[in-house]
Order: sequence, then C-alpha cells, then structure tokens
Amino acid sequence: MRKAPLEIGVTGGIGSGKSIVCRIFSCLNVPIYDADKRAKWLTVNDLDLKSQIVTLLGESAYDSDGTYNRTYVAQRVFKDSALLTQLNQLIHPKVHEDAADWLKSKLHVPYVIREAALMKKAGDQNTLDFTVLVTAPLDLRISRTLARDPHRTAEDIRAIMQNQLSDEERQKFADFVIDNSADSPLIPQVLTLHNHFLEKAAH
Repeated sequence: MRKAPLEIGVTGGIGSGKSIVCRIFSCLNVPIYDADKRAKWLTVNDLDLKSQIVTLLGESAYDSDGTYNRTYVAQRVFKDSALLTQLNQLIHPKVHEDAADWLKSKLHVPYVIREAALMKKAGDQNTLDFTVLVTAPLDLRISRTLARDPHRTAEDIRAIMQNQLSDEERQKFADFVIDNSADSPLIPQVLTLHNHFLEKAAH
C-alpha cells in the first residue's frame, strides 16, 4: 500500500522563484517544509550543530549575540567548494532529522512539499516521490535576487550560482519543470501539478 502522504521536492537555483511557487502550493493548503529556512533556524538553535560550525569555520561564524554570521560564512564557503561541502555535511543530516519529525504530523494530507536549493532525484537516497524544478533566465534570476537581497552584489550572486547546479544539470533528475520566466504565468502550471499530485495520491 502507498505510503501517505506523497513527498514532492521543489528545487531551483537562487532567484528562480521556487519560494513563490511554494507559496502558491501553500494557498492550495499543501504543507510546505522549507529546508533552507529550517537550516538557518537549526544553525542558531541546535547547540550541537552550532558547536560543529564553530569548529569548522571559527568563532567569527557567529556574532557576539549568537546570531549566525551569514555574510562571513558566505564569503568563506562560496569561494572554497571543499569548505562548502564540509559545511553541508554538518547541516544536511540535521535538516533531514528535522524534516522527518515534521512529516510525522502531516500523515493525514494527500501530499507535502519539501523546498530546497539542493536536491537529488526522487528516490536517490531520499523519500521523495517526485521532484519539481523551477527555472528562469539567468539575468532575471540575478535581478530578482538583487531586488530581494539589496546587501548582495551581482558578483556575490554569480559566485553563489557557480557553486550551485545549473538548470541543465537539475533537469536530468527533475520529474517536472515549472517555467518562471517573465512571460510564463505560474498559477496555471502549479494548478496542473497540484491536480496531478492529488490524482497520484488517491491511488
């Protein structure tokens, strides 16, 4: 018998609009687990993880009040892919545990969405049933991110993109693709997928 609920992964590079897509799903009463936001919460509130990050990156990884120093960390890891990998190896297991706990309270719904910038294809060492990729042209992604994060520069954003998978690489494992370019309405695309997932969950 099929497990309940279905787990749908939504991913995309910085500025692609995956969070907007997830907000539309949320308006359809679909529970959303935002892995990136939860990771940020865990870096401050999980004392074991916090200690591991300080060991890896030094005391400057946190401000004097205990706040995670994202600017410092980003400057360190996005110019050093090996260090970024090490940091991810600390954070991802914690997020995985947190997501598993979250899912236990959602067993009554047809499907849930897990939003994350980093994601493997469904079933590849994960519990996902399908993955959805949100795409947009590179220039549009940069302009969106600049508008959202004015403290970042275009150079900062390109550095982040260089450490993320390209859309072409992501498409190799995506089951569905949502086009979030300026001339492609999002809501009809999301509604089509929503109905598809409801149908799948019913069987």
